[in-house]
Amino acid sequence: MEPAKTIFLAIIFLLLTSALSLANAKIHAHEFVVEATPVKRLCKTHNAITVNGQFPGPTLEINNGDTLVVKVTNKARYNVTIHWHGVRQMRTGWADGPEFVTQCPIRPGGSYTYRFTVQGQEGTLWWHAHSSWLRATVYGALIIRPREGELYPFPKPNHDTPILLGERWDANPIDVVRQATRTGGAPNVSDAYTINGQPGDLYKCSNKDTTVVPIHAGETNLLRVINAALNQPLFFTVANHKLTVVGADASYLKPFTTKVLMLGPGQTTDVLLTADQAPSRYYIAARAYQSAQNAPFDNTTTTAILEYRSPHHGNHSQYHHSKGVKNKRRPIMPPLPAYNDTNTVTAFSRSFRSPRKVEVPTEIDQSLFFAVGLGLNKCPKNFKPNRCQGPNGTRFTASMNNVSFVLPNNVSILQAQYLGIPGVFTTDFPGKPPVKFDYTGNVSRSLWQPIPGTKAHKLKFGSRVEIVLQDTSIVTPENHPIHLHGYDFYIVAEGFGNFDPKKDRAKFNLVDPPLRNTVAVPVNGWAVIRFVADNPGAWLMHCHLDVHIGWGLATVLLVENGVGKLQSIEPPPVDLPLC
Repeated sequence: MEPAKTIFLAIIFLLLTSALSLANAKIHAHEFVVEATPVKRLCKTHNAITVNGQFPGPTLEINNGDTLVVKVTNKARYNVTIHWHGVRQMRTGWADGPEFVTQCPIRPGGSYTYRFTVQGQEGTLWWHAHSSWLRATVYGALIIRPREGELYPFPKPNHDTPILLGERWDANPIDVVRQATRTGGAPNVSDAYTINGQPGDLYKCSNKDTTVVPIHAGETNLLRVINAALNQPLFFTVANHKLTVVGADASYLKPFTTKVLMLGPGQTTDVLLTADQAPSRYYIAARAYQSAQNAPFDNTTTTAILEYRSPHHGNHSQYHHSKGVKNKRRPIMPPLPAYNDTNTVTAFSRSFRSPRKVEVPTEIDQSLFFAVGLGLNKCPKNFKPNRCQGPNGTRFTASMNNVSFVLPNNVSILQAQYLGIPGVFTTDFPGKPPVKFDYTGNVSRSLWQPIPGTKAHKLKFGSRVEIVLQDTSIVTPENHPIHLHGYDFYIVAEGFGNFDPKKDRAKFNLVDPPLRNTVAVPVNGWAVIRFVADNPGAWLMHCHLDVHIGWGLATVLLVENGVGKLQSIEPPPVDLPLC
């Protein structure tokens, strides 16, 4: 057959298959009712804000190419929004969810329907509240399987199980953050971590409800691990079992094996676990990776149980709780890294590669440098000392490029941008720190107090963007999980100390870097990300430690419309909440 005809037939075949997969695309309709629900943990019952009375909330399962329509009704006493963490939201920024960035909150008694299509993403994402500290209990998994008829790029597992790592206060989390806002000090640390909502055997009043993951010898389980903790990066491991990492943040990876994972809040990691050990019970465990010096943290360990079952044992739900399990031998406990084991974190993150060569932007149109870290505000003259309980009578703050981000409170940034409402934000967020300094060294006290402001940075549609994210040692250096809404990005390099463009550019991986939506910027170090600004809208970029976003460690990237309808944001939905 002559080449032209072959190419023509190949094109027809591709068009037919893509038309078929589009025809198979489904619309999934869900109702989320946000309401207070009594939840008992650690011997005490608290009224927790939940979705549909479930904690964690419902797992949403879709295929690549499907559309979600989720009506959220707020029956709680707090404002609420829902963010679909990691979903690209191409031209549908109105459905992204961060309060006062892309929408006004859903007021008590109100409702709003989020409509969006998930395209070109496969793996594990999640959803969570994006208002105050509500995401402590308002969160759930979002599983994206391959399009119908398409396969995983690894052998199909026998089962898959979402593993949601959470953080529990023996108090109302909203009261915890409000008290810290009043005092200016650091908020109280959590009392427990949880796996699928349960703290596990090592906590009081918890062992009868420990999460159990059943498995049969020889089977492979795809564990979809999500760090939904509010403020803590976490190590994760399974006793005596190797974990093969195959994906993260709904992008596939070149598989590698490891004993331990580290996930910053917001990150997801898909791992294959094969039941190749002696049939028994093995602890699945997670505890803190703590990189900030001298900062208090929750040093407890959450556990679930990987339980080998004999083939005739019927129950093979994804996971369940071990109510009434008696006389079972104690599970084997795995070793976990030391709390401050940065070397393990570095070795883990340096193992990440895309499965094949990828199209990384090489020519850069907009080169940005964001210094990220903490700060201290001097006590305002009209404040009593009990309102300045940070170090030496100060109040904690945080910033990017010396700007401490302040959310608007009467209209969202995206609405203001779309409708041309002046006075809501400015577009003078600096593309580099206003003052160059030794970021990871001994920083002059004159640089510890940032300037508050609602400042955004403009990006032209289609521009190729590079951002250097540089940790600072102001107050304390720390590993910051930086999340960019509306985008995935390539992490082309990371390192320690101050980023040096002359020598560090040689370390860039421009062949097969991993694609992520949240980057763990190394403590006392830096990371470099690249992406093409192909999604118009107002996109929040922030530290996913909620204590830091509250202090102002955030900015907004305003991506302008391109040419024509397909390069422009859709008009706002009619039911977009009013402020």
